[in-house]
Amino acid sequence: MAWQFAVTRRTLHFHEPAGTSRGVYTTRNVWYVVLYDRESGAVGIGECAPLPGLSPELGPVADEAACTALEQRLTKACQDFVDGACVPSSIPEGDSSIRFALEMALLHARTRSVRFFKTPFARGEEDIPVNGLVWMGDKETMVRRMEEKLAAGFTCIKCKIGGIDFASELEMLTLLRELAPDPAKVELRLDANGAFSPQEAEAKLEALAKFAPHSIEQPIRAGQWQEMARLCRTSPIPIALDEELINVPRKERARLMEAISPAYLVLKPSLHGGFKGCVQWVDLAVMAGAGFWVTSALESNIGLNAIAQWCGTLHCPRHQGLGTGRLFTDNCDLLPVHMQGTALHCDPDAAEPDLLSWLGLGDVLAG
Repeated sequence: MAWQFAVTRRTLHFHEPAGTSRGVYTTRNVWYVVLYDRESGAVGIGECAPLPGLSPELGPVADEAACTALEQRLTKACQDFVDGACVPSSIPEGDSSIRFALEMALLHARTRSVRFFKTPFARGEEDIPVNGLVWMGDKETMVRRMEEKLAAGFTCIKCKIGGIDFASELEMLTLLRELAPDPAKVELRLDANGAFSPQEAEAKLEALAKFAPHSIEQPIRAGQWQEMARLCRTSPIPIALDEELINVPRKERARLMEAISPAYLVLKPSLHGGFKGCVQWVDLAVMAGAGFWVTSALESNIGLNAIAQWCGTLHCPRHQGLGTGRLFTDNCDLLPVHMQGTALHCDPDAAEPDLLSWLGLGDVLAG
C-alpha cells in the first residue's frame, strides 16, 4: 500500500473535574492519526493521547508550545512511517502515545473494522467487567461518587487517594466499608499516583490496610526502585505498578520486575509502550507470578475501543479500568463498545462507524 496520512487535534471537555494527586483535569487534548490508501480505500484511525506530567513526549504542562511540539513529533513519525523509514515498534519507548496511535491506525486499516481481533468480546459473547472509579474531590464529593458507584452495582471500587488530607480519606474509606463490609463482595482498589513520600508510606499503608483493599497503585513516585522494592516486601497491601512502567527501556524491564517484585502491573498502552510494549509487560508479569489488569489513560472512545478490543485477547478475568467512556461532554458515541451495567459490552450488530466524518475529515480520500 502507498500510505498517506493526516493528523488532527481535538480538545475534549470533562463532565466533572477529574482529580488526581497530580492535579485536576477539566479538558483533555488528543490527536488523531488517519492512515489511508486511495487505491485500496483502506483507512485507519489511531488516537494519540499523551498525559501532561506523565508522557515524556508531551512534558510537564500541556501548554500550546508543548502541544505544537507534540504535534510536530507525531507528524514526523507518521511521515517516517509512510516513507518506509520506521514501523510502530521502532518508535522510542518515550513516544509511547505516538507508537500506540500508529499501531491502532494500522490495525484499523488492515482489518477494516473497529473490531480489531476475533474474540468473544468483539462478538458480543463476553463482557469485560470494570471497576467503578471514584475521582478525587473534597470528602463530600468523593463520598457521593462512591455511593453512586455502589448503588449502580459495582463490585469493584477504585478510589483515587492522596489529593486531600489523609484523615478525610480514612473517613471516606470507613464509610465505604460500612456500606460494603465484605471485601469478597466489594473489592476495593486504591490509587495513590505516587502521592506518599517513602518516609510516610509505611505508616499510611498500615492505616489503609484495615479496609482490606485488594491493592494500591503506585504508593510512592516512580524511579525509586529500592524504596518501592522495600515496600513491596513489607506492605500489608499488595502493590501495583503504574507510573513506574513509563519510559522504561525494553532491555531494563526484566530487571525492574526482578528488583521490585510487584504484586500487579497496571497496563496502559498510551503510556507503557503501545500494544507491543504492554504485551512484553504481560509476559514479564506472568513469568514473575504477578497479576495485571488494563486501564485507559483518559482516551476518547476511539482509543478506549481499541484498548478494550486488545484487552479482550488477554483472557484476564480481573476487573479492568475501562469504564471511562462517559467522562467527556464531546466524546465520540459511534463505537460499538459501551457500558452495560457494570461491564463493557461490544454490540455485535452495530455498523462500522463513520469516524472520518466525526473528525471532520470525510473528504480525506477525495483530496
